[in-house]
Amino acid sequence: MSLSPRRHATELETISVTVPPDAVDAYESALATVCATIGIFELDDSQTLWRVEGVKDTGSGEDELRAALILAALTSGVDAELERSHTEAEGWLARTYESFPEQLAGRRFAIRGTHLEDAPNPQRITITLDAGVAFGSGEHGSTRGCLRALEMVAYRKPQRILDLGCGSGILAMAAAALLHKPVLATDIDPWSVRVTRRNAAMNGLSNLIDCHLGNGWSTPAIRRHAPYDLVFANILARPLCAMAADLALNLMPGGTAILAGLLNTQVRMVLAAHRRHGLVLERHLREGDWGTLILRKPHG
Repeated sequence: MSLSPRRHATELETISVTVPPDAVDAYESALATVCATIGIFELDDSQTLWRVEGVKDTGSGEDELRAALILAALTSGVDAELERSHTEAEGWLARTYESFPEQLAGRRFAIRGTHLEDAPNPQRITITLDAGVAFGSGEHGSTRGCLRALEMVAYRKPQRILDLGCGSGILAMAAAALLHKPVLATDIDPWSVRVTRRNAAMNGLSNLIDCHLGNGWSTPAIRRHAPYDLVFANILARPLCAMAADLALNLMPGGTAILAGLLNTQVRMVLAAHRRHGLVLERHLREGDWGTLILRKPHG
């Protein structure tokens, strides 16, 4: 998700929490309710503590943030203390540039910020994003895992592709650029839909990416174009479990689902939910603490 110049304020603040790995996704979702950009950083080599931080307009969205933090504490079992610090707009942008070098993902992809001036590698498919991009920029383990998985299943030449919960649109753009096929992208967040459309235009992929606002499998555009032979769902572990039946119903026989946004400790739970509806595991990819599942719907 990117931050447009219109949304910059004269007063910004950085809010952050320090949590164990199992609480990362809950607190990332909490901060995302009020922050246009989110970062996730490992604090030590033992991978026992992570910092989730976001930048927002000072004083904005306090009621929403308070409610989201309460929910995160209840769902994760971790009551994390919120830290705040004043952030100069120019200083924050400079730090964002510094922390977003070119990201290489898999063997085929490169994710680059608009601030980079050197020429892209012609041997890789380059996806360009605003420097304000955080989650989904290519450095997050779940995004990198999805891009690796896409490379592994591209030989199947899927024709109907869905990116469910598209965020910044990076997976939709990667699939469109690699496969040269149209991709339906949806998200429950209106800001994500706008960003995906803008990023698709920036990368010359607007003709292949159709982005809609919607809530999961009930989205009219999703129902209209089903079934799919490739589905990305890079969201969170519990929503993935809740939507397992709908995924199986809307996946073609022989179709592939790439699931991410889950920690390796949550893989067993997510896999069990999908096996109950007939999907089978092909690969479990690991990127640090984060897991990506490649599932297949059997023929017949």
